[in-house]
Amino acid sequence: MTDTKNTSQRKTDVLIIGGGPAGIQASRMLKTEHPEWDVTVLRPESYSMVYCAIPYALEGLISADKTFKKDDLLTEVGVNLLRLKAVKVKAEDHTVDLADGSSISYSKLFICVGATPVRLPVPGADLPNVYTVKTGEDMIRLMGCLNGGQDFCVSDSPDKVPEGLKAVVVGAGAIGLEQATAFRTRGAEVHLVEMQDRPLPLMLDGEMCSEMITKEILETGIHFHVGVSLKEMVGEEGCEAVVLSDGTRIDLDPCKDFVVLAAGMKPETGFLDLDLFDHRPDGLVVDKHMRTNVPDVWAAGDCTSFYSGIDGKPLGGKLATNAVPMAKVAAQDMMGIEASYPGFFNGAVTVMGHLRIGGTGFTESFARSRGIEVFSTTAELPTRFPMMPEKGFIRVRLLFEVESLRLVGAQMVGTDAVAERIDLLTLAIQHRLTAHDLTQLSYSAQPWQTFFPAKNVIVEAATAAVNSRR
Repeated sequence: MTDTKNTSQRKTDVLIIGGGPAGIQASRMLKTEHPEWDVTVLRPESYSMVYCAIPYALEGLISADKTFKKDDLLTEVGVNLLRLKAVKVKAEDHTVDLADGSSISYSKLFICVGATPVRLPVPGADLPNVYTVKTGEDMIRLMGCLNGGQDFCVSDSPDKVPEGLKAVVVGAGAIGLEQATAFRTRGAEVHLVEMQDRPLPLMLDGEMCSEMITKEILETGIHFHVGVSLKEMVGEEGCEAVVLSDGTRIDLDPCKDFVVLAAGMKPETGFLDLDLFDHRPDGLVVDKHMRTNVPDVWAAGDCTSFYSGIDGKPLGGKLATNAVPMAKVAAQDMMGIEASYPGFFNGAVTVMGHLRIGGTGFTESFARSRGIEVFSTTAELPTRFPMMPEKGFIRVRLLFEVESLRLVGAQMVGTDAVAERIDLLTLAIQHRLTAHDLTQLSYSAQPWQTFFPAKNVIVEAATAAVNSRR
Protein backbone atom coordinates (compact mmCIF):
# COMPACT_ATOMS: atom_id res chain seq x y z
CA MET A 1 0.00 0.00 0.00
CA THR A 2 1.25 3.48 -0.89
CA ASP A 3 0.12 6.27 1.43
CA THR A 4 0.74 10.02 1.39
CA LYS A 5 -2.19 11.16 3.53
CA ASN A 6 -1.73 12.97 6.83
CA THR A 7 -3.45 10.94 9.54
CA SER A 8 -1.57 12.78 12.30
CA GLN A 9 -0.46 9.67 14.18
CA ARG A 10 0.38 6.33 12.63
CA LYS A 11 1.67 3.14 14.24
CA THR A 12 3.83 0.37 12.85
CA ASP A 13 5.75 -2.60 14.17
CA VAL A 14 8.85 -1.94 12.07
CA LEU A 15 9.60 1.45 10.56
CA ILE A 16 12.23 1.56 7.84
CA ILE A 17 13.60 4.97 6.88
CA GLY A 18 15.00 4.61 3.38
CA GLY A 19 13.71 2.88 0.27
CA GLY A 20 16.98 1.93 -1.39
CA PRO A 21 18.61 -1.51 -1.63
CA ALA A 22 18.88 -2.01 2.15
CA GLY A 23 15.33 -0.85 2.84
CA ILE A 24 13.85 -3.06 0.13
CA GLN A 25 15.84 -6.09 1.27
CA ALA A 26 14.99 -5.77 4.95
CA SER A 27 11.30 -4.95 4.46
CA ARG A 28 10.71 -7.90 2.15
CA MET A 29 12.46 -10.30 4.52
CA LEU A 30 10.54 -9.06 7.55
CA LYS A 31 7.12 -9.08 5.91
CA THR A 32 7.67 -12.45 4.24
CA GLU A 33 8.78 -14.13 7.47
CA HIS A 34 6.28 -12.28 9.66
CA PRO A 35 3.19 -11.40 7.59
CA GLU A 36 1.39 -10.45 10.80
CA TRP A 37 3.85 -7.59 11.40
CA ASP A 38 3.06 -4.11 10.14
CA VAL A 39 6.14 -3.03 8.17
CA THR A 40 6.36 0.53 6.87
CA VAL A 41 8.95 2.10 4.57
CA LEU A 42 9.47 5.88 4.43
CA ARG A 43 10.74 7.02 1.04
CA PRO A 44 10.21 10.63 -0.03
CA GLU A 45 11.55 10.10 -3.55
CA SER A 46 9.15 9.29 -6.36
CA TYR A 47 11.16 6.19 -7.21
CA SER A 48 13.76 3.93 -5.75
CA MET A 49 16.63 3.96 -8.22
CA VAL A 50 19.01 1.47 -9.77
CA TYR A 51 21.79 3.93 -9.00
CA CYS A 52 24.57 2.23 -10.94
CA ALA A 53 22.43 2.29 -14.11
CA ILE A 54 22.14 6.10 -14.16
CA PRO A 55 25.28 6.62 -16.33
CA TYR A 56 23.87 4.28 -18.96
CA ALA A 57 20.62 6.24 -19.12
CA LEU A 58 22.65 9.44 -19.51
CA GLU A 59 24.71 7.73 -22.20
CA GLY A 60 21.57 6.70 -24.08
CA LEU A 61 22.05 2.95 -23.81
CA ILE A 62 18.79 2.64 -21.89
CA SER A 63 15.82 4.91 -21.34
CA ALA A 64 15.64 6.79 -18.05
CA ASP A 65 12.59 4.91 -16.83
CA LYS A 66 14.58 1.67 -16.85
CA THR A 67 16.46 2.98 -13.79
CA PHE A 68 13.26 3.23 -11.72
CA LYS A 69 12.43 0.31 -9.43
CA LYS A 70 8.78 -0.65 -9.17
CA ASP A 71 6.96 0.04 -5.91
CA ASP A 72 5.61 -3.51 -6.27
CA LEU A 73 8.88 -4.71 -4.78
CA LEU A 74 7.46 -3.48 -1.48
CA THR A 75 3.69 -3.49 -1.86
CA GLU A 76 3.39 -6.97 -3.39
CA VAL A 77 4.42 -8.53 -0.07
CA GLY A 78 2.25 -6.20 2.00
CA VAL A 79 4.78 -3.55 3.01
CA ASN A 80 3.32 -0.06 3.55
CA LEU A 81 5.11 2.59 1.47
CA LEU A 82 4.84 6.17 2.69
CA ARG A 83 6.18 8.80 0.28
CA LEU A 84 7.16 11.09 3.13
CA LYS A 85 10.41 12.38 4.57
CA ALA A 86 11.50 11.80 8.15
CA VAL A 87 12.39 15.13 9.76
CA LYS A 88 13.14 14.06 13.33
CA VAL A 89 13.61 10.79 15.20
CA LYS A 90 12.44 10.87 18.82
CA ALA A 91 14.04 7.66 19.96
CA GLU A 92 13.04 8.06 23.60
CA ASP A 93 9.36 8.11 22.52
CA HIS A 94 9.77 5.57 19.69
CA THR A 95 8.30 8.08 17.23
CA VAL A 96 9.39 9.80 14.03
CA ASP A 97 8.10 13.21 12.91
CA LEU A 98 7.28 13.45 9.22
CA ALA A 99 7.46 16.28 6.72
CA ASP A 100 3.68 16.61 6.44
CA GLY A 101 3.36 17.43 10.14
CA SER A 102 2.25 13.97 11.22
CA SER A 103 4.22 11.39 13.17
CA ILE A 104 4.54 7.62 13.26
CA SER A 105 5.32 5.39 16.23
CA TYR A 106 7.35 2.20 15.95
CA SER A 107 8.45 -0.81 17.94
CA LYS A 108 11.62 -1.28 15.90
CA LEU A 109 13.37 1.30 13.71
CA PHE A 110 15.74 0.56 10.82
CA ILE A 111 17.69 3.51 9.39
CA CYS A 112 19.06 3.00 5.87
CA VAL A 113 18.87 6.42 4.26
CA GLY A 114 22.16 6.12 2.39
CA ALA A 115 24.52 8.96 1.59
CA THR A 116 24.57 12.08 -0.54
CA PRO A 117 27.34 13.35 -2.84
CA VAL A 118 29.74 15.86 -1.32
CA ARG A 119 29.77 19.43 -2.61
CA LEU A 120 33.42 20.37 -2.40
CA PRO A 121 34.24 23.39 -0.20
CA VAL A 122 35.46 25.59 -3.04
CA PRO A 123 34.12 28.88 -4.39
CA GLY A 124 31.29 28.39 -6.85
CA ALA A 125 30.27 24.90 -5.71
CA ASP A 126 26.64 26.04 -5.36
CA LEU A 127 26.29 27.67 -8.77
CA PRO A 128 23.19 26.58 -10.73
CA ASN A 129 24.96 24.51 -13.39
CA VAL A 130 27.10 22.58 -10.87
CA TYR A 131 25.48 19.22 -10.16
CA THR A 132 25.83 16.00 -8.22
CA VAL A 133 24.28 12.73 -9.37
CA LYS A 134 22.40 10.41 -7.03
CA THR A 135 18.62 10.77 -7.37
CA GLY A 136 16.15 10.45 -10.19
CA GLU A 137 15.74 14.21 -10.12
CA ASP A 138 19.52 14.59 -10.59
CA MET A 139 19.41 12.27 -13.58
CA ILE A 140 16.45 14.05 -15.20
CA ARG A 141 18.15 17.43 -14.67
CA LEU A 142 21.33 16.23 -16.42
CA MET A 143 19.36 14.64 -19.23
CA GLY A 144 17.78 18.04 -19.78
CA CYS A 145 21.26 19.56 -20.11
CA LEU A 146 22.32 16.86 -22.56
CA ASN A 147 19.19 17.56 -24.60
CA GLY A 148 19.94 21.26 -24.82
CA GLY A 149 17.15 22.16 -22.42
CA GLN A 150 14.49 20.64 -24.68
CA ASP A 151 11.67 18.52 -23.32
CA PHE A 152 12.12 14.75 -23.47
CA CYS A 153 10.30 11.60 -22.41
CA VAL A 154 11.88 9.33 -19.78
CA SER A 155 10.93 6.32 -21.89
CA ASP A 156 12.99 7.56 -24.85
CA SER A 157 16.69 6.97 -25.47
CA PRO A 158 18.37 10.34 -26.14
CA ASP A 159 20.37 11.32 -29.20
CA LYS A 160 23.60 13.27 -29.58
CA VAL A 161 24.08 16.39 -27.48
CA PRO A 162 23.93 19.92 -28.95
CA GLU A 163 27.09 20.86 -30.83
CA GLY A 164 29.80 22.33 -28.62
CA LEU A 165 28.38 21.14 -25.30
CA LYS A 166 31.07 20.93 -22.62
CA ALA A 167 31.07 19.01 -19.33
CA VAL A 168 33.57 18.95 -16.47
CA VAL A 169 33.57 15.96 -14.13
CA VAL A 170 35.45 16.29 -10.84
CA GLY A 171 36.62 12.96 -9.44
CA ALA A 172 37.96 9.95 -11.37
CA GLY A 173 36.56 7.23 -9.15
CA ALA A 174 34.09 4.73 -10.60
CA ILE A 175 31.18 7.20 -10.58
CA GLY A 176 33.24 9.96 -12.19
CA LEU A 177 34.63 7.65 -14.88
CA GLU A 178 31.20 6.34 -15.77
CA GLN A 179 29.69 9.85 -15.89
CA ALA A 180 32.54 11.15 -18.04
CA THR A 181 32.20 8.21 -20.41
CA ALA A 182 28.46 8.80 -20.73
CA PHE A 183 28.85 12.47 -21.61
CA ARG A 184 31.67 11.77 -24.06
CA THR A 185 29.74 8.98 -25.77
CA ARG A 186 26.88 11.41 -26.32
CA GLY A 187 29.32 13.74 -28.09
CA ALA A 188 30.16 16.33 -25.41
CA GLU A 189 33.63 17.75 -24.86
CA VAL A 190 34.56 16.27 -21.48
CA HIS A 191 37.19 17.27 -18.94
CA LEU A 192 37.88 14.82 -16.11
CA VAL A 193 39.70 16.14 -13.04
CA GLU A 194 41.42 13.94 -10.44
CA MET A 195 43.56 15.27 -7.58
CA GLN A 196 45.40 11.97 -7.06
CA ASP A 197 48.11 10.80 -9.45
CA ARG A 198 45.98 8.11 -11.08
CA PRO A 199 42.40 7.16 -11.93
CA LEU A 200 40.40 5.02 -9.52
CA PRO A 201 42.76 5.85 -6.63
CA LEU A 202 40.75 3.94 -4.02
CA MET A 203 40.56 0.81 -6.17
CA LEU A 204 43.98 0.60 -7.83
CA ASP A 205 47.56 1.62 -7.18
CA GLY A 206 49.47 -0.64 -9.53
CA GLU A 207 51.38 1.41 -12.08
CA MET A 208 50.70 -0.87 -15.05
CA CYS A 209 46.96 -0.99 -14.40
CA SER A 210 46.75 2.78 -13.91
CA GLU A 211 48.64 3.42 -17.14
CA MET A 212 46.30 1.16 -19.09
CA ILE A 213 43.22 2.94 -17.75
CA THR A 214 44.70 6.39 -18.35
CA LYS A 215 45.45 5.39 -21.94
CA GLU A 216 41.85 4.22 -22.38
CA ILE A 217 40.50 7.49 -20.94
CA LEU A 218 42.56 9.53 -23.38
CA GLU A 219 41.67 7.33 -26.35
CA THR A 220 37.97 8.00 -25.75
CA GLY A 221 38.72 11.69 -26.28
CA ILE A 222 38.31 12.74 -22.65
CA HIS A 223 40.67 15.49 -21.46
CA PHE A 224 42.21 14.02 -18.28
CA HIS A 225 43.59 16.48 -15.73
CA VAL A 226 45.39 14.21 -13.26
CA GLY A 227 47.32 15.20 -10.13
CA VAL A 228 45.50 18.54 -9.88
CA SER A 229 42.65 19.70 -7.69
CA LEU A 230 39.65 21.93 -8.19
CA LYS A 231 40.53 25.46 -7.06
CA GLU A 232 37.35 27.40 -7.85
CA MET A 233 34.38 27.73 -10.16
CA VAL A 234 33.95 31.24 -11.46
CA GLY A 235 30.66 32.92 -12.26
CA GLU A 236 27.60 34.68 -10.88
CA GLU A 237 24.46 33.33 -12.59
CA GLY A 238 26.22 30.08 -13.47
CA CYS A 239 29.67 28.53 -13.70
CA GLU A 240 31.58 30.33 -16.46
CA ALA A 241 34.95 28.68 -15.83
CA VAL A 242 36.56 25.91 -13.80
CA VAL A 243 39.98 26.81 -12.44
CA LEU A 244 42.39 24.05 -11.40
CA SER A 245 45.27 24.12 -8.93
CA ASP A 246 47.86 24.15 -11.73
CA GLY A 247 46.31 27.30 -13.23
CA THR A 248 44.38 25.54 -15.99
CA ARG A 249 41.15 27.36 -16.83
CA ILE A 250 38.30 25.51 -18.51
CA ASP A 251 35.85 28.05 -19.91
CA LEU A 252 32.17 27.16 -19.94
CA ASP A 253 28.95 28.60 -21.31
CA PRO A 254 26.76 28.87 -18.19
CA CYS A 255 23.63 28.67 -20.33
CA LYS A 256 24.36 25.15 -21.60
CA ASP A 257 27.59 23.66 -20.16
CA PHE A 258 27.80 22.04 -16.74
CA VAL A 259 29.98 20.59 -13.98
CA VAL A 260 29.42 17.29 -12.14
CA LEU A 261 30.98 16.76 -8.71
CA ALA A 262 31.80 13.09 -8.11
CA ALA A 263 34.34 13.35 -5.32
CA GLY A 264 32.91 11.48 -2.36
CA MET A 265 29.79 10.83 -0.33
CA LYS A 266 28.59 11.80 3.14
CA PRO A 267 26.01 10.03 5.32
CA GLU A 268 22.52 11.49 5.30
CA THR A 269 21.89 11.87 9.03
CA GLY A 270 20.56 15.43 9.36
CA PHE A 271 17.23 14.25 10.79
CA LEU A 272 18.96 12.51 13.72
CA ASP A 273 20.10 13.84 17.08
CA LEU A 274 23.74 12.88 16.76
CA ASP A 275 24.30 13.64 20.44
CA LEU A 276 22.21 10.55 21.06
CA PHE A 277 23.79 8.23 18.49
CA ASP A 278 27.37 6.99 18.46
CA HIS A 279 28.74 8.14 15.13
CA ARG A 280 31.84 8.89 13.11
CA PRO A 281 32.23 11.25 10.13
CA ASP A 282 31.26 8.45 7.75
CA GLY A 283 28.06 7.48 9.58
CA LEU A 284 26.28 5.86 12.51
CA VAL A 285 28.32 3.32 14.44
CA VAL A 286 26.74 -0.14 14.41
CA ASP A 287 27.79 -3.46 15.89
CA LYS A 288 28.07 -6.76 14.03
CA HIS A 289 24.29 -7.25 14.33
CA MET A 290 23.65 -3.78 12.82
CA ARG A 291 22.39 -2.42 16.14
CA THR A 292 23.11 1.19 17.04
CA ASN A 293 23.73 2.23 20.63
CA VAL A 294 20.11 3.43 20.84
CA PRO A 295 17.63 0.72 21.94
CA ASP A 296 15.40 -0.73 19.21
CA VAL A 297 17.26 1.10 16.46
CA TRP A 298 19.24 -0.67 13.73
CA ALA A 299 21.08 0.86 10.77
CA ALA A 300 22.84 -0.35 7.63
CA GLY A 301 24.34 0.77 4.36
CA ASP A 302 25.90 4.06 3.33
CA CYS A 303 24.71 5.95 6.41
CA THR A 304 26.71 3.70 8.76
CA SER A 305 30.28 3.38 9.93
CA PHE A 306 31.61 -0.16 10.23
CA TYR A 307 34.94 -1.88 10.23
CA SER A 308 37.20 -3.73 7.84
CA GLY A 309 36.99 -7.50 7.67
CA ILE A 310 40.76 -7.51 7.09
CA ASP A 311 42.15 -5.65 10.10
CA GLY A 312 39.08 -4.88 12.23
CA LYS A 313 39.60 -1.11 12.09
CA PRO A 314 36.94 1.42 10.97
CA LEU A 315 36.58 1.58 7.21
CA GLY A 316 34.30 3.18 4.66
CA GLY A 317 32.17 0.88 2.58
CA LYS A 318 29.57 2.83 0.66
CA LEU A 319 28.50 0.15 -1.80
CA ALA A 320 25.10 -1.39 -2.47
CA THR A 321 26.82 -4.77 -2.27
CA ASN A 322 27.61 -3.97 1.37
CA ALA A 323 24.21 -2.44 2.13
CA VAL A 324 22.21 -5.51 1.05
CA PRO A 325 23.99 -8.12 3.24
CA MET A 326 24.02 -5.65 6.14
CA ALA A 327 20.24 -5.29 5.73
CA LYS A 328 19.86 -9.07 5.78
CA VAL A 329 21.72 -9.22 9.08
CA ALA A 330 19.62 -6.39 10.55
CA ALA A 331 16.37 -8.07 9.51
CA GLN A 332 17.46 -11.40 10.95
CA ASP A 333 18.47 -9.78 14.21
CA MET A 334 15.09 -8.02 14.47
CA MET A 335 13.44 -11.42 14.06
CA GLY A 336 15.60 -12.98 16.77
CA ILE A 337 17.73 -14.99 14.35
CA GLU A 338 21.45 -15.12 15.13
CA ALA A 339 23.34 -13.26 12.40
CA SER A 340 26.41 -11.06 12.15
CA TYR A 341 28.19 -9.08 9.47
CA PRO A 342 31.89 -9.92 8.98
CA GLY A 343 33.10 -6.48 7.91
CA PHE A 344 33.83 -4.58 4.72
CA PHE A 345 36.01 -6.08 2.00
CA ASN A 346 34.78 -3.67 -0.66
CA GLY A 347 34.98 -5.72 -3.80
CA ALA A 348 34.00 -3.39 -6.65
CA VAL A 349 34.10 -3.28 -10.43
CA THR A 350 33.65 -0.70 -13.16
CA VAL A 351 34.14 -0.18 -16.90
CA MET A 352 36.27 2.25 -18.86
CA GLY A 353 35.98 1.98 -22.61
CA HIS A 354 36.92 -1.58 -23.58
CA LEU A 355 38.38 -2.36 -20.16
CA ARG A 356 36.73 -4.13 -17.25
CA ILE A 357 38.32 -3.06 -13.97
CA GLY A 358 38.05 -4.36 -10.43
CA GLY A 359 39.56 -4.24 -6.98
CA THR A 360 38.97 -5.79 -3.58
CA GLY A 361 40.48 -5.52 -0.13
CA PHE A 362 43.29 -3.04 0.46
CA THR A 363 45.50 -1.25 -2.02
CA GLU A 364 49.22 -1.33 -1.29
CA SER A 365 49.36 2.26 -0.08
CA PHE A 366 46.26 1.84 2.10
CA ALA A 367 47.55 -1.38 3.68
CA ARG A 368 50.77 0.35 4.67
CA SER A 369 48.83 3.28 6.10
CA ARG A 370 47.14 0.73 8.39
CA GLY A 371 50.45 -0.75 9.51
CA ILE A 372 50.39 -3.85 7.28
CA GLU A 373 53.58 -4.58 5.37
CA VAL A 374 52.70 -5.99 1.97
CA PHE A 375 54.26 -6.95 -1.32
CA SER A 376 52.62 -7.53 -4.69
CA THR A 377 52.88 -9.87 -7.62
CA THR A 378 51.33 -9.68 -11.08
CA ALA A 379 50.35 -12.07 -13.84
CA GLU A 380 48.74 -11.63 -17.24
CA LEU A 381 47.19 -14.18 -19.59
CA PRO A 382 44.90 -14.25 -22.63
CA THR A 383 41.24 -14.92 -21.83
CA ARG A 384 40.88 -17.63 -24.50
CA PHE A 385 43.01 -20.38 -25.98
CA PRO A 386 45.54 -18.65 -28.29
CA MET A 387 44.08 -20.18 -31.46
CA MET A 388 40.59 -18.78 -30.73
CA PRO A 389 39.38 -15.54 -32.40
CA GLU A 390 38.90 -12.22 -30.59
CA LYS A 391 40.86 -13.24 -27.53
CA GLY A 392 41.28 -10.61 -24.84
CA PHE A 393 43.51 -10.44 -21.78
CA ILE A 394 43.34 -10.36 -18.01
CA ARG A 395 45.98 -8.78 -15.75
CA VAL A 396 45.96 -9.50 -12.02
CA ARG A 397 47.84 -7.84 -9.19
CA LEU A 398 47.71 -9.60 -5.82
CA LEU A 399 48.79 -8.07 -2.49
CA PHE A 400 50.06 -10.30 0.29
CA GLU A 401 51.03 -9.62 3.89
CA VAL A 402 54.81 -10.05 4.12
CA GLU A 403 54.93 -12.16 7.29
CA SER A 404 52.02 -14.54 6.70
CA LEU A 405 51.56 -14.43 2.91
CA ARG A 406 47.86 -13.78 3.62
CA LEU A 407 46.00 -12.22 0.70
CA VAL A 408 44.86 -8.71 1.65
CA GLY A 409 44.07 -7.15 -1.71
CA ALA A 410 43.64 -7.72 -5.42
CA GLN A 411 43.39 -5.52 -8.50
CA MET A 412 42.42 -6.51 -11.99
CA VAL A 413 42.14 -5.04 -15.47
CA GLY A 414 41.05 -6.95 -18.53
CA THR A 415 38.52 -7.52 -21.25
CA ASP A 416 36.55 -10.44 -19.78
CA ALA A 417 35.21 -11.91 -16.52
CA VAL A 418 36.77 -9.38 -14.13
CA ALA A 419 33.78 -9.24 -11.76
CA GLU A 420 33.69 -13.01 -11.32
CA ARG A 421 37.40 -13.16 -10.48
CA ILE A 422 37.15 -10.22 -8.09
CA ASP A 423 34.34 -12.02 -6.25
CA LEU A 424 36.48 -15.15 -5.99
CA LEU A 425 39.40 -13.16 -4.58
CA THR A 426 37.09 -11.35 -2.14
CA LEU A 427 36.06 -14.77 -0.82
CA ALA A 428 39.74 -15.69 -0.50
CA ILE A 429 40.39 -12.53 1.54
CA GLN A 430 37.31 -13.19 3.69
CA HIS A 431 38.63 -16.65 4.55
CA ARG A 432 42.18 -15.41 5.11
CA LEU A 433 43.68 -17.57 2.36
CA THR A 434 47.40 -17.33 1.71
CA ALA A 435 49.52 -17.40 -1.43
CA HIS A 436 50.12 -21.10 -0.74
CA ASP A 437 46.36 -21.72 -0.67
CA LEU A 438 45.83 -19.89 -3.96
CA THR A 439 48.54 -21.92 -5.73
CA GLN A 440 46.28 -24.93 -5.13
CA LEU A 441 43.16 -23.33 -6.67
CA SER A 442 41.29 -25.97 -8.65
CA TYR A 443 40.13 -24.22 -11.82
CA SER A 444 38.32 -24.95 -15.08
CA ALA A 445 39.37 -24.42 -18.69
CA GLN A 446 37.54 -24.07 -22.01
CA PRO A 447 38.76 -22.57 -25.32
CA TRP A 448 36.20 -19.74 -25.48
CA GLN A 449 36.45 -18.75 -21.80
CA THR A 450 39.97 -19.29 -20.45
CA PHE A 451 43.61 -19.75 -21.31
CA PHE A 452 45.10 -23.24 -21.73
CA PRO A 453 44.60 -25.65 -18.79
CA ALA A 454 48.31 -25.29 -18.07
CA LYS A 455 47.89 -21.83 -16.54
CA ASN A 456 45.45 -19.77 -14.49
CA VAL A 457 46.12 -16.08 -13.92
CA ILE A 458 45.39 -16.17 -10.16
CA VAL A 459 47.51 -19.28 -9.65
CA GLU A 460 50.35 -17.68 -11.62
CA ALA A 461 50.36 -14.55 -9.44
CA ALA A 462 50.14 -16.61 -6.24
CA THR A 463 52.97 -18.88 -7.35
CA ALA A 464 55.13 -15.85 -8.02
CA ALA A 465 54.48 -14.72 -4.44
CA VAL A 466 55.47 -18.07 -2.97
CA ASN A 467 58.60 -18.28 -5.13
CA SER A 468 59.67 -14.75 -4.18
CA ARG A 469 59.78 -15.73 -0.48
CA ARG A 470 61.87 -18.87 -0.82
